[in-house]
Amino acid sequence: MNQPIIQLEGLTKKYGDFVAVDHLDLSIRKGEIFGLLGPNGAGKSTTILMMLGLTEPTSGCVKVCGIDSTVHPIDVKRRVGYLPDDVGFYEQLSGRENLLYTARLNGFSWPEARRRVDALLQRIGLQDASEKKAGKYSRGMRQRLGLADVLVKNPEVIILDEPTLGIDPIGVREFLDLIVTLSREEHITVLLSSHHLHQVQQVCDRVGIFVAGKLLAQGNVMELSQALFSDQEPYIVEAEIEGTTVVGTGDALESRLLELKGVVSVRIKNERLYVGGVRDVAAEVARIVVHAGFALKYLHTKEYGLDDIYTKYFEGGEVYGKTA
Repeated sequence: MNQPIIQLEGLTKKYGDFVAVDHLDLSIRKGEIFGLLGPNGAGKSTTILMMLGLTEPTSGCVKVCGIDSTVHPIDVKRRVGYLPDDVGFYEQLSGRENLLYTARLNGFSWPEARRRVDALLQRIGLQDASEKKAGKYSRGMRQRLGLADVLVKNPEVIILDEPTLGIDPIGVREFLDLIVTLSREEHITVLLSSHHLHQVQQVCDRVGIFVAGKLLAQGNVMELSQALFSDQEPYIVEAEIEGTTVVGTGDALESRLLELKGVVSVRIKNERLYVGGVRDVAAEVARIVVHAGFALKYLHTKEYGLDDIYTKYFEGGEVYGKTA
């Protein structure tokens, strides 16, 4: 998992005076699902085009599967599958016929192509619609067919550029679940480019926050949360308890909770208990509260999610330091 399969160093793309991608450094490990998160126009698609060798960088280096995409773009394309936001198919052909055509273009014999295509159609859940013309497919079905299309050549990396646009919520969940299953079972590296925060948080091992051509930060949600909210306690355990109005017992409880590793603050107001810290101490809080003789009526951990992190990065236009 530690071997980089995508490596970008100082990657820059300019169109005249406009800088679309600005000195981008990024390392994606083999087998992980990495989310490139940013608003439309941030430079995500331009970065992907440089990874695929479809446009040349102004400066910097891009390697995919150890291959320089600028110098050997065809070799990269042989090992990478790319799914754009809108997939084009021969609409008069069936889904199966489209996949067979792709398989033949990638050098599979007819028997090999049929075996692989039939297996993929079953894997993505389109076996019952395989003979239906692609022009009659729904948006969600087209994206599933597109995923099968990029998997035909057995790629090491798949790049998905806004793959869930226009799909209904149930279809989105099914599509993302399929991505995770394929990545875990086939050990495929996935780069998911999106501006949908909850979708990225749902499936990605790590996230890169990308805006105005710059990668502002990268890491998993916990790392980003701890880096951004260290002064605001990234975890807050909230509990409702009985017995805190008894003289002296509240102070004793507060003292015991403050002894917990990672706890920064404890606040008790009426029957509400708030414990702030740099890690999730919910289980330990519950144990201490109960052992102290209090009745625990409710307990919940508030953790800063990707929406909080995203908002924090763009508050007042501030740019925070990168995390590994």
